[in-house]
Formats: sequence, structure tokens, C-alpha cells
Amino acid sequence: MEKKYKFFIAGRMRNRENILEICDIFDKLNISYYCFLKNEESFKQANLDLSESANNIQDKFEDMELNSDEVRNIFEMDLEGEKNSENLLLVLPAGKSAHIEAGIAYGMGKKCYAIGEYDVTDSLYLIFDKIFKNKTELTNFLNNL
Repeated sequence: MEKKYKFFIAGRMRNRENILEICDIFDKLNISYYCFLKNEESFKQANLDLSESANNIQDKFEDMELNSDEVRNIFEMDLEGEKNSENLLLVLPAGKSAHIEAGIAYGMGKKCYAIGEYDVTDSLYLIFDKIFKNKTELTNFLNNL
């Protein structure tokens, strides 16, 4: 049986600390979510150690072969988490993959949100129903769901 989530939390590994703080908000409010950083199984299968620095993990991942079993496994697990989520939250700053995930969610008809500051205005950021300026704004929104 597949697990269902209220939110899919997307971001980049190099923004790990900020993303984990967002996950803590969801945990405290008892709101279900999928976050790649919480999927320890995919990291273990890829021989990546979550206790290492975010930069080291990202560097090792980027050195993997695109068509490797490890990369495909991470892709499939993350995409399954996204498919089984009602909404997407993009934690900015975010990389290419997280922005692609936002586009996938939008294309699936999911509500899309972001938190943080973006570098420059981009018309495609109009896919987001709301861009929260900070964790307080996000928490207030989540409390009223």
C-alpha cells in the first residue's frame, strides 16, 4: 500500500539545514510530508552518508553515472513521493531538480507553494499559489489548513 502525504517538500541538498527546519515545522504540526532528506533508505542504497556535509553528499551524488541503479532508485522513490502528495512546497534557494519537481507537481494539478527569497522575478514562479517570506508565515498558513 502506498503512503499518502499532505506535502512534498522539495529543495537542494546544499540547503539541507533550512529544509530540515521546515520539516520540523511539519512534524510539530503533525502534517504528513515526503522529503528527500528524510528518505534514508535511498541514501543508503546509493552509498551516501547523511552524516557528511551537504556539499560532500552533493558532490558524490553529482559524480554518479546518470543511468546507475543508485540514481534511478533515488529518482523513482522521490517521484513516487511526489505523486502521492497533495501539495508541493519548494524551499528556496533551490536547484534545477527541485524546480523540475515543482513543474511536475504543477503539471499534475497539485497546489504549489514556495518559501524563501528568489533571486530575480521569473514569470514561471506564478505556478506558486503562495510564496511565504519566512517560517512564521508558513506556520500560520499550515495552522489554518
